[in-house]
Amino acid sequence: MAIDLFDGLNAGCVGTGAGGAPGDAERPAARPAPAREACEVEMTKVKVEAGPFVFDAVLEEAKAPRTCAAIKAALPFESHFVHVRWSGEGVWVPLGERDFGVTYENHTSYPAPGQMILYPGGISETEILLAYGGVHFASKMGQLAGNHFLTITSQLEKLHELGTQCLWHGAQALKITLAEA
Repeated sequence: MAIDLFDGLNAGCVGTGAGGAPGDAERPAARPAPAREACEVEMTKVKVEAGPFVFDAVLEEAKAPRTCAAIKAALPFESHFVHVRWSGEGVWVPLGERDFGVTYENHTSYPAPGQMILYPGGISETEILLAYGGVHFASKMGQLAGNHFLTITSQLEKLHELGTQCLWHGAQALKITLAEA
């Protein structure tokens, strides 16, 4: 039995093939998967200005559509990054009781460097976090999970400088805007 290693990439597409997982031999064959380009979702490009740095980024609309829609509605978004207290190598934007009207989707407690997540509130305040190194997302209440909605696509090597700038020099201005076409 052939295993389609790319089948999981089509998870959000209608009409993808059978999973190809072991033990699926008795499962009836599904329609063939659509062409890969038919499943690609155009990603909205944004600009993230953080302290003295400017990063290109994309919104993860295929994986977190409700969160991305809420963030797009809030653009341009302006605030300040401060260094995290419990989560490791990350910077965050405390947002108090702000309600983006979303629940969990594409959530993680371990964002990779360059991934931005939104914690929609609950046991801790609403917040946005950007990982610049190893992060285990948490608050004084314990482990949290946030919706991965944005990925930095340029100057990843500058993320650590941003993190240490926040740690040693305090809050850094943050502005997220739609990228110019």
